[in-house]
Amino acid sequence: QLQFVESGGGLVQPGGSLRLSCAASGFTLSGYAVGWFRQAPGKERKGVSCVSSSDGTTYYVDSVKGRFTISRDNAKNTVYLQMNSLKPEDTADYYCARMLYCGLATMGPHFGSWGQGTQVTVSS
Repeated sequence: QLQFVESGGGLVQPGGSLRLSCAASGFTLSGYAVGWFRQAPGKERKGVSCVSSSDGTTYYVDSVKGRFTISRDNAKNTVYLQMNSLKPEDTADYYCARMLYCGLATMGPHFGSWGQGTQVTVSS
């Protein structure tokens, strides 16, 4: 079964940090671009960041640039999202998914199934 398992979420104070992990099972992650998405309560799911499969190109939405860093460890079949200087507006469920592509200026469409997500709450 092809799936992602997201982990690393939790409750953190504003200004704090978390590192999310996205572990793939049932397939080899190295051949795919991978993106992180988030869905706040009552809102639609939106892309946050992605990393390409080939040259490590990364993309970030403006709201997280300079605070979030995406990386991948193909040996561990895992993609990470390091989140620093967290803000209350970062509160959401975070998901990862395979992408058709990841470019410098855009995230491609995702495909395949979603994982169960990991919840991030930024609150004092």
